[in-house]
Amino acid sequence: MTVVTIILIIIIGITANGRQNITAIENILGKIITPAQKFFYNTGQVIENTFQSVGNIGNLKDENEKLKKEIIKLQEVNIKYEDIIMRTDFLRNEAKLKNNSKFTLVSSQVIGKDPGNWFDRFIIDNGVNHGIKKGDAVIQAVEIDNDIVIEGLIGKVIEVGDNWSKVISIIDEGSNVSFKAIRTQNGGIIQGSLEGEVSGYLFDKNSDIVEGDKLLTSGLGGVFIEGLYIGDIKKVEKKDDELVQRIELNSAIDFGNIYRVYVITGTN
Repeated sequence: MTVVTIILIIIIGITANGRQNITAIENILGKIITPAQKFFYNTGQVIENTFQSVGNIGNLKDENEKLKKEIIKLQEVNIKYEDIIMRTDFLRNEAKLKNNSKFTLVSSQVIGKDPGNWFDRFIIDNGVNHGIKKGDAVIQAVEIDNDIVIEGLIGKVIEVGDNWSKVISIIDEGSNVSFKAIRTQNGGIIQGSLEGEVSGYLFDKNSDIVEGDKLLTSGLGGVFIEGLYIGDIKKVEKKDDELVQRIELNSAIDFGNIYRVYVITGTN
C-alpha cells in the first residue's frame, strides 16, 4: 500500500505541470498502478458502505419499534370502534325499553359468574341498597317483530346483599318458568338444562302450537311477572302415548354473553 502511494505521488508530481502528453514510462506505470488503485478504491467503498449499513440497521430497528407501537395503538382504537358498532343495537334497544317500559328498572352490571360457558348463574353489582329483593325478575331489552322492543326474560334474583345480587337464569336446570303462547294462549312449563338449552311441554296435548310461536311468562304461581318475553318455539314434538306436547325453545337472550341487565323492582 505504501509503495503504491509513493508511486501515485510521483505520477501526480510529474503530470502536474500541465503537459498534455505523457511519457512511455508514465504510461507503463499507469497501467500497473490503475488496477491496484481500483482495487483499493473499491475495497474502501465496500468498507464505507458496510459501516453505513450497520448504522442503517440501527435506524431500521428504531423505526420498526415505532411502527410496532403505532400498530398497537391502531389496534386498540379499532377494538374500541368495533365494540361501539357491536353495541349499537344493544344500546338503542335499551334506550327504547327505558322510555317505554311500564316497569321500574334498575340497571346492573354483571361482576361474576359460575364456571362454564353459559351465564346460568351470575352476580350483579346492585342489591338491597338499590331496591332489589329476592324473586325480582331480571331482563334485557330485546327486539321482536316490527321494531318493537320489550323485556326479554333472563331469570330471577335468588340471593341479595347490600350491594350485590345473585341471579339464576332460565337456562339453569333448576329453573322452571310457566308460559303462554301469544297466538293461541296455550300454556305450559319450560326448564333449563346442563347444555344451556330450554325445553318444556304444553298442558294441552291438542293445542295447535307451531314452530315460531312466541312465548311470554304467564304469571302462574307468582314466580315471574306476567308478560315477559321468553322466546319462540324451535321444535314441537307430539307423541300419542303422552298427555302433553313437548317443545324446544329459541331463547330471546344470548346466554353466552351477558354483561349488563335490568332488574324489575316494581311498576311505574
